[in-house]
Amino acid sequence: MSAARKRVAVVGVGTMGSQAAWRLASRGAEVVGYDRFAPGHDRSAAGGESRIFRSAHFEDSRWVPLLRHADVLWEQLQQETGRELRTLTGCLLMGSTEEQQMATVLESIAEHDLDHEVLDAEAMAKRFPQYRVEDGDAVVLDRRAGVIRPELTVQTAARRAEELGATIHRYTTVREITPVNGGVEIHTDSGSEHFDAVVVTVGPWVNDLLPGLPWDVQIRRLISAWFVPTTDAWFGEERPAFIRTTPTHCYGLPSPDGISVKLGLSKDLHRPADDPNALDRTVQPEELEIYAELIRRHIPDLHPDPTRVSVFMEGYTDSTRPLVGPLPGAGNENVILLAGFSGHGFKLSPAFGDIAADLALEGSSSQPIDFLSTVGRTEA
Repeated sequence: MSAARKRVAVVGVGTMGSQAAWRLASRGAEVVGYDRFAPGHDRSAAGGESRIFRSAHFEDSRWVPLLRHADVLWEQLQQETGRELRTLTGCLLMGSTEEQQMATVLESIAEHDLDHEVLDAEAMAKRFPQYRVEDGDAVVLDRRAGVIRPELTVQTAARRAEELGATIHRYTTVREITPVNGGVEIHTDSGSEHFDAVVVTVGPWVNDLLPGLPWDVQIRRLISAWFVPTTDAWFGEERPAFIRTTPTHCYGLPSPDGISVKLGLSKDLHRPADDPNALDRTVQPEELEIYAELIRRHIPDLHPDPTRVSVFMEGYTDSTRPLVGPLPGAGNENVILLAGFSGHGFKLSPAFGDIAADLALEGSSSQPIDFLSTVGRTEA
């Protein structure tokens, strides 16, 4: 059977699934998507109005080619749909020069000749006075970076997939995936359907749908909070996002409406979410204390009391590298898993959607995913 004739299911039409549906449909596959809610919902990891796109990477320079592939596909999706999904504003990367993540980001910039600018304290005080830079900090402006609109992106990619012939079953929960000879069966409350392959992109529900995975995917409850500036510095001519690695690993984005600044924290500062179907969405006052300290120390012109808070979920592996590839075991080669993106996923989602299409249609990908692949992988 040729790739163009393959029938492929996409289970979970969110951050990764909507992009996979788009890329599969663009290649002529018969695509059927399933989502327990609907594309663009706020119950998982894709909410919060804004996410960061960047070219440089803190953890591993091997991400950079994938970021470049994603960059091209972001532009393509915008051109195909006429929607502004991403605005390139730049992103400030800040942290102690003694900390490994800043060393890695500088190495990745040098290795891949990324468009950037190193800023000293005087330049920061002049151009970005809203930040307090500490002695020993390095500051890099990643110029090929900016702000992504997550809910709009998911809905737009899903809609584009439908325009190209995909079918999406909204508010339809997949109960089981069964490998069969030559393909897979998808079971819902309405019955079963047969497919040549399935792409599983269910985010925090991965452990529910695929119990007994050989890798641990821990689901964390994340809090985003929005704060109003007390000066105009955040919404001047330059409006970069930022990521700070030390002493508190955090990030922030000026909101697209020009009113507030969204702040978020890293994995270790969020508690586990034991049941994704019963997420505690109430934020207690003590959970906001770390934001108040962050503001006091590094961005003091933000009002310390948030105007809005939201709770989301993300899946993390022990290594922080996602699981990309077929499920292990005989007969599972047609079940393609994308899971555990550990907070790295949204900016890369078009690239991983394309990779999922490669794996479902061709059985391999030319993209450099060996360090992420499920094949032969023993750690999470």
